[in-house]
Amino acid sequence: MRCLSLYTLSRACRPFLKHQVLMLFIVTAIICIYLNIFHLRHKHAKKYVLSLSNYSWQWLKGSGQGPNQTDAQACMYPVLDPYNPKMMAYFKKVSPVKCGIGENWVYTENGTFRISKSASKNYGDIGCFYRTVTRGKTDFEVQKGPRVRFKDGDPLKTDFAIVQCLSPNGKKFETILSGISYQPDLHARYKPSMLSNSSMGFNVLMFGFDSVSRMTWIRNLKKSYDYFTKELGGIVLEGYNIVGDGTPQALLPILTGFTEPELPEARRGKPNAKQVDGFPWIWNEFKKLGYVTQWGEDMSGAGTFQYRMLGFKETPTDHNLRPFFLEGENNYEKSNCFGAIPTHKNMMNWGRDMFLMYKDKPKFSYLFHSKYSHGHTSQLQVADDDLLEFLQWLEKGRYLDDTILILMADHGARFTFIRDSVQGKLEERMPFFSFRFPKSFIEKYPKAYANVKKNSKILTTPFDIHETFIDMINHTGTGVADIRRRGVSLFKEIPKSRTCAHAQIEAHWCTCLNWEKVDKVDENVKKAISAVIEKLNSIIETQSHLCHELELGNVSQIVRYSGPNEAVLKFKQSADNDG
Repeated sequence: MRCLSLYTLSRACRPFLKHQVLMLFIVTAIICIYLNIFHLRHKHAKKYVLSLSNYSWQWLKGSGQGPNQTDAQACMYPVLDPYNPKMMAYFKKVSPVKCGIGENWVYTENGTFRISKSASKNYGDIGCFYRTVTRGKTDFEVQKGPRVRFKDGDPLKTDFAIVQCLSPNGKKFETILSGISYQPDLHARYKPSMLSNSSMGFNVLMFGFDSVSRMTWIRNLKKSYDYFTKELGGIVLEGYNIVGDGTPQALLPILTGFTEPELPEARRGKPNAKQVDGFPWIWNEFKKLGYVTQWGEDMSGAGTFQYRMLGFKETPTDHNLRPFFLEGENNYEKSNCFGAIPTHKNMMNWGRDMFLMYKDKPKFSYLFHSKYSHGHTSQLQVADDDLLEFLQWLEKGRYLDDTILILMADHGARFTFIRDSVQGKLEERMPFFSFRFPKSFIEKYPKAYANVKKNSKILTTPFDIHETFIDMINHTGTGVADIRRRGVSLFKEIPKSRTCAHAQIEAHWCTCLNWEKVDKVDENVKKAISAVIEKLNSIIETQSHLCHELELGNVSQIVRYSGPNEAVLKFKQSADNDG
């Protein structure tokens, strides 16, 4: 807590004061507010401090300097409380997804159709047919093939298929399935000579959820978060800050290194607009090294690159999930399920199949799920157990031995009722972003790993993620990053002098807190210190037979906290749609 540096108390009465911790926080907050009220020069800032005192003591308590943030650090990001009662009022417990049927009669496994043993036992000699589902001429249509009979163990011809089964007693089953079909050309693509000495060569698996702040990830995905951070050793970027409004503004800098206005016009209805194929997608850079690529998101009607933009002219990656959700969401989804499988688990299973099919091939996979969190504060909880299971499967199967795992979100919640609060505004700007590195990476690149850990406490942005991908492809060392560049690799040490201006974050998106030094001889400081000592002495007065009267020992440093920058508090223009 920064405000505790105002004074050093001598002859402290520890046995009694240990039971007065909460009161101490409150009194400390009183000093902060007292100093602000008498020192702030702007009416708006004064209004903020007064409203903050009513808003939440807990938030004020946690908004100071976080672990490993230092006085020399230019950007002091807010240390928020995920369980702030004011924020928790927006969240509630939700029931698990119930798909309404016992199990799918058919499922996919490592590129093959499998007929469930229990379905065969319960229904006898089941006859099944499939129809392939593939991308149409554009991102907005699919093609379906003719009905083809199949038996247990037959290979998938395409990644997606509609299956229809009939039992001898007339019972029917129909759903849409996803998997990874065997493609000889993709297995033949990679040759060790394609990786240069500067290429790191690790798989990349990035899995994300829409509209999830770092605090909300902790609230709604607690089991998987604890496993990721405590068991797998994941590193969470605590100073990660968005650079724009909405999902495209979050993902384009990661995947291309550019903002939307810097890229060729692709918005529907705009002059000279074209599809987004010409963007410098990072997966194409990995593909040049022989990687097999995978991209998938749900909510096909609001696709990141299809809602306002024209989408792709050609399939962007080797395996692309869009045809599955385009057909499935329109014709087969019921209660957030495809048959007996929830949509989020279907996506995780598709990622699992990628690792099964290309176990010994380099892979770049990015999967992004939106439906639970895009329009809800609490629904994401239903994915916690399955995300935990997915992470455990990856670890148990040793797929993480050569994989850099990334769990992330694009931005925080953008619901008006949350953004009306101070913490809500900050959370919108501070999404969850994290890395987990395999042991082999840590041993081969110890300095790069150490820098990522250091940088997790520094201001970082989506542009830095892109530069980190570039550094995986062509590692250029682990020196000090040049903060004159908009994006810097996390494998380089980011100077603590980095500011939002260096990172080209506009003022209304910047979450860096404002701290100003205050003169020790200021009369208001003296009054504040006297007031807090008087208050503490009144607390221990009833224990005077045990405690000495407290006196001021020394004033080491005084800083005035003036909250998030004024542009954040005033900004009202971010929209609830499109991201």
